[in-house]
Amino acid sequence: MKKKIVIIGGGGAGILAAISAARNGADVLIAERMPLLGKKVLASGAGRCNLLNETLDASFYNPEAAKIVEQVFRRFGKEDILSFFREIGLWTYAEEDGRIFPLTDKALTLMDLLQAVLARLGVKSQLNFSVQSLRFSGGQFIISASSGETLHADKVILAAGGQSYPMMGSDGSGFKLAKDFGHRIVEPVPATVPLISQDVWCRVLEGQKIRGRACPLLDSKKVMPWIEGDILFTKYGLSGTAILDISDPISVALNRRLTKKAMVALDLVPFLDEASLHREFERRIARGMTGNSIVAGLLPPKFALVLQDFLFPNKIKQLAGILKERLFYISETKGWNEAEFTAGGVDVREIDPLTFESKKQKGLYLCGEVLDVNGRRGCYQLAWAWASGYLTGLSAAH
Repeated sequence: MKKKIVIIGGGGAGILAAISAARNGADVLIAERMPLLGKKVLASGAGRCNLLNETLDASFYNPEAAKIVEQVFRRFGKEDILSFFREIGLWTYAEEDGRIFPLTDKALTLMDLLQAVLARLGVKSQLNFSVQSLRFSGGQFIISASSGETLHADKVILAAGGQSYPMMGSDGSGFKLAKDFGHRIVEPVPATVPLISQDVWCRVLEGQKIRGRACPLLDSKKVMPWIEGDILFTKYGLSGTAILDISDPISVALNRRLTKKAMVALDLVPFLDEASLHREFERRIARGMTGNSIVAGLLPPKFALVLQDFLFPNKIKQLAGILKERLFYISETKGWNEAEFTAGGVDVREIDPLTFESKKQKGLYLCGEVLDVNGRRGCYQLAWAWASGYLTGLSAAH
């Protein structure tokens, strides 16, 4: 008799879990609250689907998850993931920064191939099925939807995702289902998210984007190395790739109320150190350059609006210091609709790291972003979904 497995969540982790479980003899059904599978996968990478990264290891994930991530990628790592995709017909390429995409640059290509595999394996999908409750009774799991429909299963894989972009299916409901079985939930907060600041520079420079470096500070202490990337000034604060990449410790600290004092330091002239920048200003002054021309060619013209008080010969040392480390107080972060990922989720210490089975309930498995595993921007989160999903399906089928 085939084991009946219901997978709650039809994203990347849920789909890979379904394929690996069905390949190993299970009768599989995916219960998905949205009208189609893989909606978030389709949107990833601006519709290109950033599959994974050439450099895939635990250092790109939150420290709490390092051990389980390392174990997972040792068993199903980059080459295994790429081999899986090649087997189903997907060709890929890598960009200079290591991000790997479908050769077609279309997420739809991947989803068409995955749907074809699911169909060949006989995996069924119950769409628009919003799980209201999950319980274990009489030797089986009972999954009830808000519509009143009910499913029964020998085993359940909880792959309901995190809480970012709720309109795409991840609304945090998976956390409640896990909590009902006694799991500890590390408070979910928005991750890889724009930051809100009342600094006047943000309003004056609204819409201005430059290449620079950013570093987060909590209680006046730097908590990460400087990260280089795009910095975008907005009417609400700061965004851009450099800001997103340093936002997590600030979001965790502010949203979990660990501190009220969070700042971002910006290096607006990353191609010169402070001493060299000061000498450049001295050379310009010596050539008779004044006013806005002191920073012309180093920064976009709009910056003269916020630097007027420092564009004088006796202020150039101070000017160099400000441009190399301008501090912005951060009051809060943007919310779930603008966060790329979720920091927090089911405590990974409460699942078996080899099988992904819950230590609280036999037959319940958890994978993907419902766990407290948070990867950096650059294809790491989806790589975790593929790997953890595949291994979970394998375990549940056996």
